[in-house]
Amino acid sequence: MHQGKHILIVDDSSSVRQMVKMTLASTGLAITEASNGQEALELLDGHKFHLIISDVNMPIMDGITLLQQLRQREDYQYTPVLMLTTETNPDLQAQAREYGVKAWLNKPLRPPVLQGAINKLI
Repeated sequence: MHQGKHILIVDDSSSVRQMVKMTLASTGLAITEASNGQEALELLDGHKFHLIISDVNMPIMDGITLLQQLRQREDYQYTPVLMLTTETNPDLQAQAREYGVKAWLNKPLRPPVLQGAINKLI
């Protein structure tokens, strides 16, 4: 279905990353993981990601800072980003939209909702 597409999951919770991977196991997507925004930025040089799924609140570098850095890179200016978070602050959501976030899903994750959002984005 999504053969040849590569996504990056950025979340400090290994259980959330694992749940996303399990949800996407049958899609044919290649999946790479990072536990914070800084680690995600380091992975960008060696890969071309078609979608980035990121938490907002993470240690070392949060999701909003990751977005800011991501959009400064020519090859990632228009890459779709989906935020997965417990954060419900409308100001943060507005800030994320300014940086081109295409979807905002609240945790706990519901696999069919996540799958549907991903299908719309890639």
